[in-house]
Amino acid sequence: MAGTIDWQLSGALATVTVSNPARMNAMTRAMWQQLREVFLELAARTHIRCVLVQGAGAHFCAGGDISEYPAFRFDPDSLMHFHEVEVWGGLQAMLDCPLPVLALVRGNCMGAGLEMASCCDLRLGAANSVYGAPIARLGFPMAPREAALVQRAVGAATASAMLLAAESFDAAHMLHCGFLAWNLPDAALQGKADTLVARMQALSPQAARLNKAVLRQGVPAQEPTPHSAYAYAPSPQHREGVQAFLDKRQPDF
Repeated sequence: MAGTIDWQLSGALATVTVSNPARMNAMTRAMWQQLREVFLELAARTHIRCVLVQGAGAHFCAGGDISEYPAFRFDPDSLMHFHEVEVWGGLQAMLDCPLPVLALVRGNCMGAGLEMASCCDLRLGAANSVYGAPIARLGFPMAPREAALVQRAVGAATASAMLLAAESFDAAHMLHCGFLAWNLPDAALQGKADTLVARMQALSPQAARLNKAVLRQGVPAQEPTPHSAYAYAPSPQHREGVQAFLDKRQPDF
């Protein structure tokens, strides 16, 4: 059975599952297109408050489906189309998603999996999870935009070790370098994810989207903040959050 990017809704939570169990959830070309379509769909659904990305079964994603590579990797034009249109199309849709995106990582998170996890806002890893991009063993580099994405997420030293020495790292290292926000035993992973999702769904969706936009774009400290950054001032959610605090009650967003 070919791999798929599945998704389902439960209230205001969308769960996206990378599923290709026969190949440790390796990404096929069709799955990259599906990833783009799924995240474009999620971004258009205004009632969703957060997205959880996970792998089916014991792994997050072990990389790309190498069985497909001989059909396109040896021609510059087809290789460029693969990375710049197919792969980056999926990754860009994840990056552009205005919703908070949480990655729940078990087992292998390699290559394509590392790239997808790098697109998420928060990452929660099992203690036995493994991270890397040992593609130099296959004789090719990581595409430039993908390498920049990974380097930004894992840090320059870790990215260099992954790409130049084909080094893989455990969850403890990835927590230390700031890639993971949490590193927990596998048995505790789902419970922590459920707690985070419940908390995120209870918060103001307007605040979440605005915070995400600021964190993703960055605001240089030496430049004045544009007036548009404060356009939320008269919004109902802003008023409700402040008033609920003053009333000593839970806000109703």
